[in-house]
Amino acid sequence: MRTESGTDSRDMTATDPEAGGTGAHRTVTVLLTAAMAFSMLQLYLLGALGPRLVATLGLSRTVLGLTTTTGFGLAALLSPVAGRLVDRAGPRRCLVALLALAAVALALIAAAPGTGVLLCAVALGGVPQALANPATNKVILAVVPAARRGAVTGFKQSGVQFGAFAAGLPLSLVAAEFGWRGAVWLAAGLAALTAAWAARSLPDDVRVTRGGQVAGRRGSAVGRLACFSLLLGCGIASVNTYVALFGTQRLGLGPTAAAALVAALGLAGIAGRVGWGRVAGRPGRAEGLPALLCALAVCASLLLVAAVAVPFAVWPGVVAVGTFAVSANAVSMVVVMQRAAPGRAGSDSALVSAGFFAGFAVGPPLFGTLVSVAGYAPGWSLVAAEFGAAAVVALPGFLRGPVGEA
Repeated sequence: MRTESGTDSRDMTATDPEAGGTGAHRTVTVLLTAAMAFSMLQLYLLGALGPRLVATLGLSRTVLGLTTTTGFGLAALLSPVAGRLVDRAGPRRCLVALLALAAVALALIAAAPGTGVLLCAVALGGVPQALANPATNKVILAVVPAARRGAVTGFKQSGVQFGAFAAGLPLSLVAAEFGWRGAVWLAAGLAALTAAWAARSLPDDVRVTRGGQVAGRRGSAVGRLACFSLLLGCGIASVNTYVALFGTQRLGLGPTAAAALVAALGLAGIAGRVGWGRVAGRPGRAEGLPALLCALAVCASLLLVAAVAVPFAVWPGVVAVGTFAVSANAVSMVVVMQRAAPGRAGSDSALVSAGFFAGFAVGPPLFGTLVSVAGYAPGWSLVAAEFGAAAVVALPGFLRGPVGEA
């Protein structure tokens, strides 16, 4: 076990996969993937079930976007605190708390009688979102050899997209049969079971004293990554939240077919995050990928613009957004872990995540307001502009140097 004076501290008494315990390593990987899925499942459920929520609770497009703003605004505000908490309390405790809080938030959404309780439940769901990246990144640094961290990071980040797929297909089918509340209750129960599994399966945290923490300095690279993540999050969140509603209101799709758009986004994101994560893990590759992926995401957004006139274009557009834009977030996490200051992996991850969550908070209401005034084509054009700006911020020269040092 390395100390805080080394490159990274091991905060868990975990089994190194190269030292034995392949089964234990797989269990940890599955749990990390599940934690990422449940941390943001509410976002995808609100998007996939949006047409049903609008009909049942009488939500407007703007209020639907406000639900995302509430959760991710709180996640952005809490992320710096969450990062320090993970560095001090340990990732195991934080992962169990994450899953338990996700279960409670989903249960409150399922029971919500109206907009007020729904917004409170979504706000509570911002807490596990804030904990997710710092805790899971610390586990990877603790138990995964450096050569495999890119691939494992891509896989665990794909957990978010597994959540998107679950919301867009199986849970939407449950909603069609038992109502949207039944689907969300099922998700809450699964999150609670996963919390219990994590409590039994994850190795104990090693206590880290305050004196053992290395302060370090945050330099310009972490600020640029946070800015990149903000712009990226604005575009991704708009697609997540509104693509199903776009399908029903503009393209004439039924609720289940529209929810399948979210499932397609999730499947493409899974493949993209795993594949691009492996590429980013190779020496010298991670730095140039964020700008490239966001440039390709601009092209994907233009397909959504074209779908206003050519409806079938929505499908390749959604798949391309998942393959490129959604994958760029996973690559940014690889960059953070490669360059995090000693003893600051949780805090540095949280600061970059805060930018991403801020984008999720700001993007959907801007998109919803623009669509209400001007229509979907200008809305998707705004998404293309956000991805283009992210590509400029992420140009390779801007991301040189350690994240945690000036």
